[in-house]
Amino acid sequence: MTALALALLAGAVTGLALGALGGGGSVLAVPALIYLLGFTPAAAATASLLVVTVSSGIALLGHARAGTVRWRHGVPFALAGLVPAAIGGAVSVRLPAGLLTGAFALLAAVAAVRMLRPSTPLREDAPVRRRRVATAGAGLGAVTGVLGVGGGFLAVPALVNVVGLRMRAAVGTSLLVITVNSLVALAARAGAAVGVDWARVAPFAAAAVLAAWDGRRLAARVSAGSLQRIFAWALLAVAAFMLADAVL
Repeated sequence: MTALALALLAGAVTGLALGALGGGGSVLAVPALIYLLGFTPAAAATASLLVVTVSSGIALLGHARAGTVRWRHGVPFALAGLVPAAIGGAVSVRLPAGLLTGAFALLAAVAAVRMLRPSTPLREDAPVRRRRVATAGAGLGAVTGVLGVGGGFLAVPALVNVVGLRMRAAVGTSLLVITVNSLVALAARAGAAVGVDWARVAPFAAAAVLAAWDGRRLAARVSAGSLQRIFAWALLAVAAFMLADAVL
């Protein structure tokens, strides 16, 4: 299979996950860019941030039109991650490739396990603890900056368990958080010489954008629980492969 076909296929899967689940696309984008397109971990993280920023922004528009974005809850969550995302983006390009790969694999495994466990929302009248929201938002921003992931696979459970949103609202709102964090982390990496081949990133990004729109439609037809389980098992397989590659 040619590099172009691989880029289109991987981009489509990334966008589909973002549109349907409100996150998880970058967890597939980074290993796809490394193992299918030959990027270094640092370059893959930077390219992933661009892809996720654009595709999540497009998906956010669709969810906003459908009324599933809770701006009042999402904006404070996103703002808490701005500084950590910027710092993480600047630091990441200086970290060893093996460390980035191993850390990413462990994070992907944790994310998969969390997705397999059902999330229980807070009561709708339960008070939202601002300190917990700020802590969760800051942690998510740091992860986005360092590893080049949008963090939706962590944002969705946090928005359910910490903020108290229902699943569909959490999916839509997470796209706001992903877009903001990814944009800030990408800006922090501007000018860093990480060898990104933008000619190969372009078709990847284009496929992701188109698939993100279809992912939103898929989410409306298939239960969020079923989508999460399928994605989680695939993510566990990816995590195991990357961890083995980092250790061996």
